Amino acid sequence: MGLLSGWPFELSIGLRYTRSGRRAHRDGFISFISLISAICNGLGVWALIVVLSVMNGFQKDVRDKMLSVLSHIEISHVDGALPNGQALARFVRDHAEVVATAPYVSGQAMFSQGDVFRGALVRGVDPTLEPTVSDVAGQLRVGDMSDLRAGEFGIVLGSALAQALGARVGQKVTLIAPQGNVTPAGVVPRLKQFRVVAIFESGHFEYDASLALMHIEDAQRFFRVAGPTGLRLRLADMHRAPQVAGQLGAQLVQQVDSGLMVRDWSQQNRTWFAAVQTEKVMMFIILSVIVIVGAFGLVSTLVMTVTEKQSDIAILRTLGASPGAILRIFVVQGAFIGVLGVGLGVGLGLLTALNIDAIVPAIESVLGVQFLPQEIYFISQLPSDPRASDIVPITLISLILSWAATMYPAWRAARTRPAQALRYE
Repeated sequence: MGLLSGWPFELSIGLRYTRSGRRAHRDGFISFISLISAICNGLGVWALIVVLSVMNGFQKDVRDKMLSVLSHIEISHVDGALPNGQALARFVRDHAEVVATAPYVSGQAMFSQGDVFRGALVRGVDPTLEPTVSDVAGQLRVGDMSDLRAGEFGIVLGSALAQALGARVGQKVTLIAPQGNVTPAGVVPRLKQFRVVAIFESGHFEYDASLALMHIEDAQRFFRVAGPTGLRLRLADMHRAPQVAGQLGAQLVQQVDSGLMVRDWSQQNRTWFAAVQTEKVMMFIILSVIVIVGAFGLVSTLVMTVTEKQSDIAILRTLGASPGAILRIFVVQGAFIGVLGVGLGVGLGLLTALNIDAIVPAIESVLGVQFLPQEIYFISQLPSDPRASDIVPITLISLILSWAATMYPAWRAARTRPAQALRYE
């Protein structure tokens, strides 16, 4: 019957059917279709791994850049200023997962520089405590956070905001407060000049274009608030923020003040993260169609093989091969094609995902285009974060589909009757 290195004959024949035999004009065509099926299956797996890795990288990159500016948890009060910020800070620092706290004052204001006007979020911070809850101090392109001193009315601008205003370190910019001065002539806008002491660049265009920092005492004077309007918290594990926020929220409402509000970073950007997760699921469903097409190609390949090998099947049956043995022959053939395609797709997918930071710039250079303009997207480079939680299910699902695709042709081959198959031979 012909064994292959001592392997069972079903395995030997099944593997032989994936290659061209002596009748090259027939078997060669079937082998070509087998190759196309494997490639189609591999392309589906490759596309799934690359797309999901890029979406993971995009989500991780934007999240990390957000959290370099935002805090893990923010506590504020419904009435504006916190009633007793220092006591509140001591209370939350008793939580085992809170590693640092910092007060802040937050408000909207309008920047004016010549004919240019820009709205921005202005945050008053304590320069000594802010580095413990955010990474802005390490993102300064020019200047130093210590240059923010109370009473000197210095300000730190995001890089895109500074560029839009045409402001450099040492220059003064005019800030227009949302609350005006009431005079006999009516409400007059309240203006204050601030000196630019530093410029930061977080890599997140939204914050670089719409965020400014000043000393917390200057912010209290400018916005006319009695004290900090909120407290920023950093946790040992940012992924625990929703659980810790829930615990702190319940404790603060019951033991401190029912007007306190606690928000974690996922709540502050809930819509964005939900949209990314939905897109990820939809892309998985859409790209899975390519894998399904590869499975249908495998079905057609095996059906053609079964039709072509009718006489061989009949001879094997007359020599004593059982219907189960015939079924296993074609299961081996289909499984081999499926494993080949999935293995090819996983290998190329990982290779592409791990080197996409070099592949995309090369394509952009050749085509002379930029796929991610920073003015439009949150990031300017295509990130990638291949995860086993995505790759393992993709691989298993693709292998299961390939195995399922072999069952009908193999079952059809097992039902071949030798007498009918050899009648016209």
